[in-house]
Amino acid sequence: MKYRFEYTTKFKKDYRKLTDQKIIRELDIVIDKLLNGETLETKYQDYPLLGNYKGCRDCHIRPDVVLIYKKEEDILVLTALRVGTHSELF
Repeated sequence: MKYRFEYTTKFKKDYRKLTDQKIIRELDIVIDKLLNGETLETKYQDYPLLGNYKGCRDCHIRPDVVLIYKKEEDILVLTALRVGTHSELF
């Protein structure tokens, strides 16, 4: 099943701040896997969030680079909310 990709304005700004091409490539791979409905490997530490981000998920692109996203199963939409370090996002 293929999800439609959407992103927030904050995600767009966060993405533009990324400078390491390896991290950008890895992030693009993770997003592609999520869009195709694939389960992420355990190395990405994908898990649900609580608090302000309840209903969203968090996966680690690198130990301190995190993607916060939300999957809406009923309408097949994947929304990227934020990407950055823990200190930037939480």
